[in-house]
Amino acid sequence: QVQLVESGGGLVQAGGSLRLSCAASGRTFSSYAMAWFRQAPGKEREFVAGISWSGGSTSYADSVKGRFTISRDNAKNTVYLQMNSLKPEDTAVYHCNAQLIYWGQGTQVTVSP
Repeated sequence: QVQLVESGGGLVQAGGSLRLSCAASGRTFSSYAMAWFRQAPGKEREFVAGISWSGGSTSYADSVKGRFTISRDNAKNTVYLQMNSLKPEDTAVYHCNAQLIYWGQGTQVTVSP
């Protein structure tokens, strides 16, 4: 069982930046592929970014490519999402995911025009 706790969300103006963190419990974190998803009001949950267990491979949704960066620190059991040049359409609840199995509760990101 893996527990995921997100933090770092908040309210920011368009063009601003936020850094999300996801702290994971369990000794097997370093073996898990991790990802960030988001869900805006009235919309389905969508993939944002993913990272392999080693951090050597990353992938991004086209909508965030070049603006967001996913990274991980296996020594701290933490995965990060650095979000730059934020847009109002990035407003959503951001969820951390492990192995496409385990989910965090999410953290709200709101970008004002």
